[in-house]
Amino acid sequence: MVKPTFHWSPMFFNLRRTPFATFDIFTLRRPLALFIGVTWKFERSAAFLFLPYLLWVSFAAALNYTVCKMNPPVSRSVNEPPTAFASRFASQPDAEGFPDTSAWAKSSPLRFEHDWRGANGDPGRSTEVRLLWTPDTLFVRFLANYRTITVFPDAREDGWRDELWNRDVAEVFLQPDSRDPWRYKEFEVSPNGQWIDLDIASGGKEELHSKLRRRVVQDAAPKTWTAELAIPMRSLTPTFDPKQPWRVNFFRVEGEGEPRFYSAWSPTNTEEANFHVPGAFGKLVFRE
Repeated sequence: MVKPTFHWSPMFFNLRRTPFATFDIFTLRRPLALFIGVTWKFERSAAFLFLPYLLWVSFAAALNYTVCKMNPPVSRSVNEPPTAFASRFASQPDAEGFPDTSAWAKSSPLRFEHDWRGANGDPGRSTEVRLLWTPDTLFVRFLANYRTITVFPDAREDGWRDELWNRDVAEVFLQPDSRDPWRYKEFEVSPNGQWIDLDIASGGKEELHSKLRRRVVQDAAPKTWTAELAIPMRSLTPTFDPKQPWRVNFFRVEGEGEPRFYSAWSPTNTEEANFHVPGAFGKLVFRE
């Protein structure tokens, strides 16, 4: 999977008509060029006046073509995204500042074991996710079944590791404000506790500095690893309103080399493994 590649979805753009628009624009360029070529011989000032128009049409054609190439068709109906629920955490945290087992048990689990296209299920690599929230913190818990574990031996002093996705990880993508389809937050955690947080905006990415806390435990007997994340709300949204749903997706990556196992809760349905498809995100609802 090529991590920096971004695919934008028909949920935000009417991509079904983009190929037709691209064809129309390319068709328009030809008569414009011919007009400028013919007019140049008789009235150069008129030809000059049409040059900016030709440049603009050429730019529009290139832009439409790029959008088409970056957006493969999504077979699943984007009008019915899956829904995840985060339950209100109202009790006291444990000694490490995380919800205890009884609190996690009260949250609604979601599970996935298929690849990013919703196919090739592997129960030995299934993932369970639970979510809890307070006005100050979003808690995310991954319970990951694994076949093998591949991790980086090194990380920054605080455990932050760039390009963590090149090893085994569990991931959550959060979009508190879906009015801006170009922006969302990405959090990853590995079986040995390394992590990364990114602010994704307009096709670029930078460290989020979220002050995330995490707790990771491996259990070799049942071949599972569990990761709990505590993400400060202020790193996600300036004003948290539990009545407003967010958009979300969850992922797993496992394997030392290709073909690796790329798993998605809400399938992205891209030709190649790609998690950066905001139009495939599901809904996140906060329960009191």
